[in-house]
Amino acid sequence: MPSAAFDVSLPGTPTSCVVFASPHSGRDYSWSFMRKTVLNEHAIRSSEDAFVDLLFECAPHFGAAFIKAGAPRAYVDLNRARDELDPALIEGVRRAGHNPRIASGLGVIPRVVANGRAIYRGKMTVHEAQERIVQYWEPYHKRLQSLLDAAHTRHGQTVLIDCHSMPHEAMNGVARSGMRRPDVVLGDRFGAAASGDVVDRTEEAFADAGFVVTRNTPFAGAYITQAYGRPAKGQHAVQVEIDRSLYMNEQLIRPNGDFEAVQAAIRDVVQKVARIGEGQVPLAAE
Repeated sequence: MPSAAFDVSLPGTPTSCVVFASPHSGRDYSWSFMRKTVLNEHAIRSSEDAFVDLLFECAPHFGAAFIKAGAPRAYVDLNRARDELDPALIEGVRRAGHNPRIASGLGVIPRVVANGRAIYRGKMTVHEAQERIVQYWEPYHKRLQSLLDAAHTRHGQTVLIDCHSMPHEAMNGVARSGMRRPDVVLGDRFGAAASGDVVDRTEEAFADAGFVVTRNTPFAGAYITQAYGRPAKGQHAVQVEIDRSLYMNEQLIRPNGDFEAVQAAIRDVVQKVARIGEGQVPLAAE
């Protein structure tokens, strides 16, 4: 089993209302887990947001908290609801309506990794699935909410920046002819998860750092954005998807020659985003 549900880095002085999170960068592939999967050590990592934590770990330098997952996404997906259980994988689970994430094998306990490759040979017990949720999903979300609550208490508002990566091919059908291919997709569930002001400032920070940004297509935000985005209550959530090919070799799952340059650019982004709400009245809800 992975050794920890999460890791938190806190600033010496919490000056920002922003919390940065990386729920899919966990890479503690325990021996006991690898014994159960039919995939090798390389293939099991294909759905991981590799190195995203290294891109955003500078957040505490700018007064913001940073939380990252300990358990890998292939073991338990923190960006799914706890009840998104897959009957094709977990014994005793009844099918309840159509959920496209579950149907594709990407429930809270994933059945597949990238390209639909099966993780297991057979099924697991509902007890094992619930054990993963209790030991990893619950502690992560409890700690994340506590970080948001603390920021809200200090500043009267809070912003969650939920950090992810996307395969380069994800934008193949999105890039318009004659336009630069988007590097970053911001998801606010079409305005339901964050105020326009928050998303505008986040987009501006990425654009100023040289990234081409689009919104909500093809990623508008999943469970975390939906669950934590409460702009009417001063709690905003924005999902960030960054093209992996900018900073890593997707096939080898290794940083490429541009990694340090992208990391430096993201540092500039984090510094600007961490200033959202600084010295201002609470952000208006929309």
